[in-house]
Amino acid sequence: MTIRLTNKSWDREFIRKVEEISGENFHVCMQCGTCSGSCPMREDLDLSPRKIVLMTHLGLREEVEAANTVWMCASCHKCEAICPRGIDLPKLMEAVRQLMLRDNEDQVDIADIPEEVRV
Repeated sequence: MTIRLTNKSWDREFIRKVEEISGENFHVCMQCGTCSGSCPMREDLDLSPRKIVLMTHLGLREEVEAANTVWMCASCHKCEAICPRGIDLPKLMEAVRQLMLRDNEDQVDIADIPEEVRV
């Protein structure tokens, strides 16, 4: 995947908000990939946790929000437990989810849920 950075793609406000909400300094990530290698959900993710951290660091809000990764994160903290930099990745994922929910965008259309499941 090629990442192209332009002044329009670099969303500094997104970076600031994720930092504020998560309380994490994800800029110290050295892209070692241990988070991705340990993730039990990695087979179901559009982007690996490592790529989400990188893209968040680069302010690529649209790309991060388009991926299912932040919604599929099990928040098991396995990634945090082995991260050599001590980044709490589930907090970062939660911060991105919070920002998306604040934009009032529906991630699931209730009409798509079978009626027998809706209780």
